[in-house]
Amino acid sequence: MSLIFQSNLHPAGVYGIWQVTENDNYFLEKINLYPAEMEELKILKARKRTEWLSSRYLLHKLSERAIRGACLKDKYGKPYLENSNYFISISHTADLTAIIGSPHLVGIDIQLIVPKILRIAPKFVNVKEKAFIPSEDEIYYLHAIWGAKESIYKAYGKKELDFLKDIEVLPFIFDSNGFFFQGSLKKGDIVQNFTLFCRQFDQIILVYAIKI
Repeated sequence: MSLIFQSNLHPAGVYGIWQVTENDNYFLEKINLYPAEMEELKILKARKRTEWLSSRYLLHKLSERAIRGACLKDKYGKPYLENSNYFISISHTADLTAIIGSPHLVGIDIQLIVPKILRIAPKFVNVKEKAFIPSEDEIYYLHAIWGAKESIYKAYGKKELDFLKDIEVLPFIFDSNGFFFQGSLKKGDIVQNFTLFCRQFDQIILVYAIKI
């Protein structure tokens, strides 16, 4: 359908959201895939295939490069751009694809607002975080915290993180128009601090993390 949102990061980078209504052929006609990408695509079916194609198309569109670079995965499954100094992250929900790219370590998460998050909150919200969540807006705070931790997890990129113990989000005030806040990852000798941004788009919550 279209690029429904795009914004620059400061000092450098970009992120955007694409609403997917096209079939696979639309994307295949617009991007030339590299052999390694074609092999990865072969094992995907149905919705996963469309998500994969839409993300590669959006990534190239946001890059504004004349020649498209290959989007590959490292040994942990984290996507990266071949021969590029930009870090990237990808997220999908419903019919939307979100992409972020920056010379700094980044992660992005986009999610549909659903009541289910109230039930699973004890799996990812620690005691300190629970203390600053107002009951009247709990569902929005929970989606922001989940998105923050998922984004930090993606930026870290090496898996095996405990969302309760290893990632913490500092207190914030939710603003549907967008707000910055802070979070950190601490695992063994590894300490990483992140600036986070959250914004609501109708029934969608988008969060991204940038390592500082």
